[in-house]
Amino acid sequence: METASVHHDTARTASVNGIEMAHELRGEGPPLVLLHGFTGSSGDWAHAFDLAALGRDHTVIAPDLRGHGRSTNPAGSLTIRQCALDVFALLDSLGVKTFRAVGLSFGAKCLLHLATQQPDRVESMVLVSATPYFPEQARAIMRHMTDEGRSAEEWEEMRRRHKLGDAQIRALWRQPRLFAASHDDMSFTPPHLSTITARTMIVHGDRDPLYPAEIALEMHRAIPRSCLWLLPDSGHAPIFGAWKEPFARAALAFLRGEQGARQSAQRGAT
Repeated sequence: METASVHHDTARTASVNGIEMAHELRGEGPPLVLLHGFTGSSGDWAHAFDLAALGRDHTVIAPDLRGHGRSTNPAGSLTIRQCALDVFALLDSLGVKTFRAVGLSFGAKCLLHLATQQPDRVESMVLVSATPYFPEQARAIMRHMTDEGRSAEEWEEMRRRHKLGDAQIRALWRQPRLFAASHDDMSFTPPHLSTITARTMIVHGDRDPLYPAEIALEMHRAIPRSCLWLLPDSGHAPIFGAWKEPFARAALAFLRGEQGARQSAQRGAT
């Protein structure tokens, strides 16, 4: 496995696919790619993992996906497929061939593209709050999302994450309507998912308002080397609250290939 040689806590930018892609690099060891959620940024992972500890065992690569954080997006809109192509271009520029990965929601959907576009490059992955397609209940929510009428608190929170000005933030708030109208960006069928060769852990809240747990079960049945961990009484992106430490323990054990990763996490959560 090729590993990028990097210094700890290094913020960098790479020119890929017509954008400037910001990314954090730290640590040494097998490459571990962290892909954040929609309207999130690479900094969000500090709330899910001890990044310093993570860097002792991995070369951690945490990009700001197109149009997020400090990454540019001249087009103004995006597709998740394009975000996956950006990630591959970034990894190519770093000399990373194969990698492990954790994706959250938007980042997990990006991971589905990565793992189907070039299956031999993704060794193992953790999909949190993923979906292979947008169900109607998610489309209904996305159709009503807009940049209009946002509160001062919402603007403040977005400006903390996204550093390229208010136009960048408005573009992100308008993007869900485009997702709601699209049927070709996220359209993975079970036969397509069955081409994934990565060992896959699917983590899902049992009360996710966007993607019902049945969808997580569909993915589990379709992806050959997968396991499913449903988190009880949990909604969308449930890994930052009470499940943070059990999730981090289980996810990293799974990525390392240890057996019984989920069981040990569940014992630790009780």
